[in-house]
Amino acid sequence: MSTARPGALGAQDASTVALRVIDPAAPAARSALPAEETAAAPARRPGRDRYLDLLRALALVRVVVYHNFSWNWLPIVFPSMGVMFALAGSLMVRSLDRPALSVIRGRLRRLLPPMWLFGAVVVPLMLLEGWRPDVHRPTWWWADLAYWVLPLSEPPFGATLHTFGGHLPSSWAEQICVPLWYLRAYLWYVLLSPLMLKAMRKLPWVTLLVPVALAFLVNSGLVDQSGRLMEAVTDFTTFGACWLLGMAHQEGLLRRIPQYVVPSLAPLVLVFGYWWLLRSPVDNPRLGHDLEAVPVAQAIWSLGAVLLLLHLSPSWETWPRPLERFNGVISLLNSRAVTVYLWHSFALVLTEPLIDPLWSNGFFYDHLQWLLASQWTPLVIAVPLICLAILLFGWIEDVAARRRPRLFPYPRRPKGRRRG
Repeated sequence: MSTARPGALGAQDASTVALRVIDPAAPAARSALPAEETAAAPARRPGRDRYLDLLRALALVRVVVYHNFSWNWLPIVFPSMGVMFALAGSLMVRSLDRPALSVIRGRLRRLLPPMWLFGAVVVPLMLLEGWRPDVHRPTWWWADLAYWVLPLSEPPFGATLHTFGGHLPSSWAEQICVPLWYLRAYLWYVLLSPLMLKAMRKLPWVTLLVPVALAFLVNSGLVDQSGRLMEAVTDFTTFGACWLLGMAHQEGLLRRIPQYVVPSLAPLVLVFGYWWLLRSPVDNPRLGHDLEAVPVAQAIWSLGAVLLLLHLSPSWETWPRPLERFNGVISLLNSRAVTVYLWHSFALVLTEPLIDPLWSNGFFYDHLQWLLASQWTPLVIAVPLICLAILLFGWIEDVAARRRPRLFPYPRRPKGRRRG
């Protein structure tokens, strides 16, 4: 199980932690019709972009799988965090035709309640298992708890705690709180989006490359990266270009360049990112190079991958026939993206006390040791636990979005409809 975040590798792996998209504040799509056509058909609004829904669902699944297996090749195959930030940037642009303060307030309204509910469960558990004020700076310890209310910096947690009678590892809180870095990064992107959009509209390509240039500077060794501020700066520079790419995609800037440019340029960006990864020191020779432990390589690789994915964007309003059968699970993941992202690490941690007692069972020990030792077993157990989290906590996303609360928003197939 992973315990770290991109750019600050911890005990075992480094991500993401990751999710939503996760965009906790995806608004209803607005009409892109010209003014005359809109006046003639005011009630017509484009449907959901199913391609973006698919990317968001794949990003969530990849995050869960990565945190279970810690496979270093997964972020290379599909850089979930870059994809999620790009989708969030695209959705942010849709809202910024309204006053910026009202848009930011709406985003915070959708982002914060799920985190507050998560904290209402996790913080008491940490206190119960020995989390106490720092004896060297008790005043600051209490002040840091405010980040559980507004995550301008990563909310604090107990790195080493009691283990509920030996049923959990001492790092259980650190593992559970892995996703919180994403909420901090997302919040800062939302706050800065009005300025980023203005800069992109004036100097699009210069603005797009600024986060990458800053990533080189921040990770050059010339800048002290310690402290809460630099954690936020590192995340911003690593994924800022992806957020801006999402904005550029929504603004139509990518469609204005010749069609051959992106397929010609993006592979070169990916090669450069991979070369940068290979030339970087390896923290664990047994595991090999980890993209999410090298912020500059991750920034470049994510930029190239997101550029390709947005260039390919087919903008499906209805599913292609081969994907229709997956509509239910993809729709569920999109409806509960924040819940899945926040609670999946909790589910993975809980698999340990569920599996360990089976080693004392004679039948399992004699005949099914391969099953107990398999890395797939925690994942199989975690899936129903994630579904349970959706039932118990997912309704907060509906409340935050001012929708009627639903326990399990799995879409029903229309009556009489058969699978193709």
